[in-house]
Amino acid sequence: MVTLDLRHVASPAVRDLLHMVNLPDFDRAQQQIERLGGCTEPVRLTGHTTTVNTTTGEVLRSYTTSDEPTGSLLTACGNRRSSRCPACSRVYAADTYHLIRAGLTGGKTVPETVRTHPRVFATLTAPSFGPVHNRPTAPGGGVRPCRCRKLHEPTDALLGTPLAPAAYDYAGAVLFNAHASALWARFTIYLRREIAARLGLTQKAARSVLRVSFAKVAEYQKRGLVHFHAVIRLDGPDGSTQPPPPCATVTMLADAIRATATQVRIAVVSDAVGERELTWGEQLDVREIAAFGTDAELTDQGVAAYVAKYATKSADASGTLDRALYCRPCQGRGATLLPHGTPIPCTACDGTGQARPLPRLAVARHVRQMIRTCWELGKLPEFAALKLWKWAHMLGFRGHFSTKSRSYSVTLGALRAARRAWRAKQVRVHAGLPEPDPASTLVVGHWAYLGTGYSPGAALLAAAVWHRRELARQFAAEGGC
Repeated sequence: MVTLDLRHVASPAVRDLLHMVNLPDFDRAQQQIERLGGCTEPVRLTGHTTTVNTTTGEVLRSYTTSDEPTGSLLTACGNRRSSRCPACSRVYAADTYHLIRAGLTGGKTVPETVRTHPRVFATLTAPSFGPVHNRPTAPGGGVRPCRCRKLHEPTDALLGTPLAPAAYDYAGAVLFNAHASALWARFTIYLRREIAARLGLTQKAARSVLRVSFAKVAEYQKRGLVHFHAVIRLDGPDGSTQPPPPCATVTMLADAIRATATQVRIAVVSDAVGERELTWGEQLDVREIAAFGTDAELTDQGVAAYVAKYATKSADASGTLDRALYCRPCQGRGATLLPHGTPIPCTACDGTGQARPLPRLAVARHVRQMIRTCWELGKLPEFAALKLWKWAHMLGFRGHFSTKSRSYSVTLGALRAARRAWRAKQVRVHAGLPEPDPASTLVVGHWAYLGTGYSPGAALLAAAVWHRRELARQFAAEGGC
């Protein structure tokens, strides 16, 4: 191999890329990066695996990362956040789309008859914690001036921020985010009770004739509060394979949802913030989901696409951060403990417990105040279980962004398992190996975590892969062939 003198190349990334290109096995290195589809933070693994026929003792296939150009195997990070990894978030969005749509139209082990079941799309919002800048609409659909007498543009940074920051209930806003998942859990419990009462049945009797199935996703509003979009469906007692009784109609389901939303309450008592009652907001939207191909505004395909879109968003959509703010070495405590229990200030954060000082965060004043409120409330003993300091970058929200009931449709795990099986089959076909017999095939391996991310040159290749695939998607979306 010819040794190149790259000292004249100013860019470290370009120097590293030129070094990679001149490796004798560069094609294999490029193949690994191509296979990741533009993942920005891949996981690097070292190890080996061997496939053995237990009947004959024959080694069918062996692999070791020591044969790789970089000595490691790259695997996709799998991060759902589009702000962290656009490539992997697209895969997550696609899986979520198929999960939601299967529960609306069938497929993926769900029968097509599920599309005849009553189903609605519901949006539960947060209550008001003080007036904020917004774009109110007139009855005719036009936009009216805000309370500040200004007609805000859609991209105005003031949207969602308080009109009077000093009077805004930041403690209430943070506590609502922290209890949003608990409010949703109570909503699902109360909804089943409400439906049973409307059918004139006990809860036990109702469970024997119908089941409430749902899938929901959380979305951040500009004011930094979460609300939930949910697909709610009525099934027979065994789930999607059975229709509910004729008396379980869309109208009954929608009315039950509206009634239930007003019943959910969570009481919070604290000497610092007083007694509070957390509820859903007054803005509740419940609409029937129509079949695809109809003239209705809300179709099953549109709902699936809408939910999948927000499944890859995070709190950063409201102007905050997508990474935790607490100091990792001291776990946000501001101090580390010696073996005999004596605390010493953490040198990594100077005893603040914060990875970055709050005044230096590149966020809007409203978001910074919500983050600061999380830290202040997190220090109180009555809120210690909420670990608000850990979830300050999420503005207090601690729940999962997307969840579903057990019988709604296929799981994300099943979709990923099918994808892994397909890829394993492609590898076998490429290597010329026969279909393995589970009874006589044993796979033995050992893997160790090496790190995350690319070298500077490999990062340039990954960016080129992502850019090329994005251009191909845009071309296909515009009707190219």
